[in-house]
Amino acid sequence: MSVLMPFWALAQLNQNAAFKLVPLGVLGGIDESNLSAYMLATASSNNFICLDAGTLHYGIEKAVANKTFKVTGDKVLRQYIKGYFISHAHLDHISGLIINSPEDSTKNIYGLQSTLETIKTHYFTWASWANFADQGETPALKKYHYQVLTPGTQAPVENTELKVQAFSLAHSNLTSTAFLVQSNNSYVLYLGDTGPDAVEKSNNLQNLWQYIAPLIKDHLLKAILIEVSFPNEQPDKTLFGHLTPHWLMAEMDKLASLTGPAQLKGLNVVITHLKPPATSITKIKAQLAEANKLQLNLIYPTQGKALNL
Repeated sequence: MSVLMPFWALAQLNQNAAFKLVPLGVLGGIDESNLSAYMLATASSNNFICLDAGTLHYGIEKAVANKTFKVTGDKVLRQYIKGYFISHAHLDHISGLIINSPEDSTKNIYGLQSTLETIKTHYFTWASWANFADQGETPALKKYHYQVLTPGTQAPVENTELKVQAFSLAHSNLTSTAFLVQSNNSYVLYLGDTGPDAVEKSNNLQNLWQYIAPLIKDHLLKAILIEVSFPNEQPDKTLFGHLTPHWLMAEMDKLASLTGPAQLKGLNVVITHLKPPATSITKIKAQLAEANKLQLNLIYPTQGKALNL
């Protein structure tokens, strides 16, 4: 039995899991208590990274209440989260980081240069908030260090067992990011907000699928976390860099053409960023179920409840 067992809910354990994922926020839209943020660590560690940080405090408290963590919320924030990977600087992906910064501990914020520049010049400024970073307006309080990621280059994550590689994504009028997280020979792929290549006039997703296809063929990719924000009724012209069930499955078909359809059967696909109201979310789930000809294992994460991958 692992020495970490007291910290982890027994019911959630999977002896074959390579990673543990704790959703702190799972939705898009207007609910500020449940916005994109996912803690990820190896199955045997409490050294987490946080993939986006739209909601932190409320999500951590939900996780503690669910006995996902059997420690206090401030310990999760200050000691368990070792760094933040921000896919893009829209508020629903970073507001939790900003608001919780006075209570946080020293750590890195990882992202593309464009993402970090927005954080530096728009959020951690003394007109908007105190500058808790080590660059930008003075005085800099030096709690956070900006760590620039270069697409195509894998970087080790300080104080964890993980390595991360960034990929550029098209999200309407700005660049978002996908993060491929590696632990030994296992991988998880997290995508920030993205539109389909056909609408975005981009090859970013195609390039990403080409990169991960060999990992799927070798059964090394444990999960893809990818957004579906709107039901199919949303017109392409008002997607604003997001996916629908139709467009997600179109992209999965492209991936299947590279791996062979049989390789995707049972692949864990965690659906993120569903936008309220509840009627839209219900419709999205029904449309995904109907279109799931590849027999993907579609997972709808619950805030504060752990997943083992």
